Amino acid sequence: MYAIIEEGGKQFKVTTGDTLLIDRKVEEGTKDLKLDRVLLVGGAGDVKVGQPLVAGATVSVDVLGDIKGPKVISFDYKRRKGYRNTKGHRQQYTKVKVTAINA
Repeated sequence: MYAIIEEGGKQFKVTTGDTLLIDRKVEEGTKDLKLDRVLLVGGAGDVKVGQPLVAGATVSVDVLGDIKGPKVISFDYKRRKGYRNTKGHRQQYTKVKVTAINA
């Protein structure tokens, strides 16, 4: 069984046992979450398509911890003016593991 979920403005195709990085910051001590923005549930020839969400479908995930993404450098300059500005950014992610798809 698989599902397509929406989290943080992105869509993910997940099955049981998958790990993924989501933008959501969860409270410290949270062990599990239920993601309820399920767009499609499929598998074994039976497909449920939501309009826009599948009613009553959830995806249960275990929180594995917080992770930082790769560093992205932004560099601004203005020619002939001596202006240079460098900024760096590392996105914060939450690593989760899918435990069940409830349709």
